[in-house]
Amino acid sequence: MELKKQLTIVGIGPGHRDGLTAEALEEIGNADVVVGYPLYLKLISGITKGKELISTPMRKEIERIRLAFEQALKGKRVVLVCSGDAGIYGLASPAYELSPEYPDVDLHVVSGVTAAASGAALFGAPLGNDFCTISLSDYLTPWEMIAKRLSAAAEADFVIVLYNAGSNKRPDALKNACAVLSERIEAERCCGIAENIGREGETARILPFAELSGLQVGMTATVFIGNSQSKFVGCHLVTPRGYVI
Repeated sequence: MELKKQLTIVGIGPGHRDGLTAEALEEIGNADVVVGYPLYLKLISGITKGKELISTPMRKEIERIRLAFEQALKGKRVVLVCSGDAGIYGLASPAYELSPEYPDVDLHVVSGVTAAASGAALFGAPLGNDFCTISLSDYLTPWEMIAKRLSAAAEADFVIVLYNAGSNKRPDALKNACAVLSERIEAERCCGIAENIGREGETARILPFAELSGLQVGMTATVFIGNSQSKFVGCHLVTPRGYVI
């Protein structure tokens, strides 16, 4: 019986070698073809020498996935790379949705370090208790649904991590989110904002919730909004787990 072909979807974390898991490094190292967004391929260029590289621009993700499947059907060892974790706002989900069209290809997902985890490490321990992640991009999710999720998360007192907090086309995304959250979150709530996590130009800043809405941020920003128990400990943002200290 002929073995099924395989397509591996790899999360590359922030993109630098030290931010990749050992499994991710191994999978990319063994690949014949690496498929990805141009920036992601550039970030991992040091470990893709001699490999066939295939890319598509932003908003051509479905085309990118199909190209990866087609290369796998040729019997090549194919890796499709995503930033962070491939299953968290990445391409693992649409790849599985498309997989019935490619029954001769098995999918395998390799996890990566998502911005919630790598950003939290910069601040100390903001995710010490229950938290949720919400993307502010309305490209695939209507703003009305995003606003509903923001309100529910604030009502439930989750620590909230905001992905896709802004862009040139969405300059008011964070401001609009803060307007929704301000109905349930006090001005003094402990927050943090990190940009370019694990990349050149990395910054991390702690600040009260009241200052968030006035910030202009781009696609590389990740915002941490503490719960009602979160606090600043020196220059760190900490959410207690509940231990008696």
